[in-house]
Parts: sequence; structure tokens; C-alpha cells
Amino acid sequence: FPEKHMCPIYKPRGPNQKMYVHYLNDPGVSVLISTGPAGTGKTLFACATAVQELMDRNVDKIILTRPVVPVEEDIGYLPGDINSKINPYMEPLWDNFKYIQNQYKQTSKEFKILKNMIESEKLVIQPLAYIRGRSFSNIFFIVDEAQNLTPHEIKTIISRAGENTKIVFAGDINQIDTPYLDSQSNGLSYLIDKLKGQKLYSHITLKKGERSDLANLANELL
Repeated sequence: FPEKHMCPIYKPRGPNQKMYVHYLNDPGVSVLISTGPAGTGKTLFACATAVQELMDRNVDKIILTRPVVPVEEDIGYLPGDINSKINPYMEPLWDNFKYIQNQYKQTSKEFKILKNMIESEKLVIQPLAYIRGRSFSNIFFIVDEAQNLTPHEIKTIISRAGENTKIVFAGDINQIDTPYLDSQSNGLSYLIDKLKGQKLYSHITLKKGERSDLANLANELL
């Protein structure tokens, strides 16, 4: 891969992760789906690519989102305003950026750039409800836990895309957290089926988890 894309976490293991990094950096791929169990690098590699693209000024902004699975009644019991209620569900996305930032020394230019991205809202994590009715151009858009989306929600996201926007959907169709969807009716499976053969689309399945042996054991047996 080009040297400019070899940020500290870019150490893909095996052909599938290498191909995933290739698709992430391919400007001809506007919609990319990565499926596989937890710990395979789906969201982390997408975040690393988005950060590099923003540093290189190839995009103007990074937006991350993930569905808030609990119903409104469950969220309502949490203290605080709507942002306080939703933030716990967005925290795993912030963890990815904290991990990337911590690969650099605090005195480095890259560490300061990442910090400034957040402060200047060039890097934004939002619930899906906040993107309805908006249009996004020059955006690197990452959708985590996409298996918990409905086909309608998937269409809503893609229909918001303007020029020079890349959308990455990451998820595991075997780990659906909502009782209203299954491995066939969820939006991620729907999208994979509908976009087959389209030039702007690629799909990669990541099989081996790299998080830890314990996490891999859980994925296999539990």
C-alpha cells in the first residue's frame, strides 16, 4: 500500500484484511461493506483510513454513526438530556479514535491534528436520527453495527450521499441485537443482495479476529 496510508495501526494480517485496506483506499469504491465477527478490524481500519483521508484533505469531514438498539422506553430511564442518554451507545466508536490517537506520541503533529479534528467538529459521531433530511458531500461516512439497521434506514443513509462521499457499512449478520430483524431481513443483508455487480460497490468478509484469543473463543462457542 502507498506509504502515506501506512499509519501506525495499518498492519493488515492475511489476504482478507489486506484486501479490505485496498478497498478502503480505492476512490472508485463509494459503498463498502465489511462483515465478520467482532475483533476483525472492520471499524478500526475504516476509522484509520478516514483519519488519513482527512489529514490528506481528500475529504472535509468524518461522520460515524451506529444504531441505538434499545427502544425509547429503555433510553428514557437514563439520566440527562438526549445527548447524555445516547452517548453511552456511541462510546465504542470513540474508543477506536482514542486507540488511533494513542499510537502517536502526545507531542507529535499527528496527535495534535487528531485532537483538533474533534474540537473543530471535523470528526463527528452522531446517532442516525441526526442525519435525516441532510445531504453529505466530501464526507467519509462510517456506519457501525449496520446489521441492526432496517432496509429503509440503509436506503436513507445512502440517499444522503453527495459527491466524493464514501460510505462504509460494518457489521456481523450473525450478531443482530434487535428482535425485529433476522439474518435475512436486516438492512445489511438487503444491501449486499441489492448491490451485487455494481461498480461503485465492494464487499469483504473478515473471518479471523485479531482482538484476542479469548474474544475469538467467544465468537466461536458462545
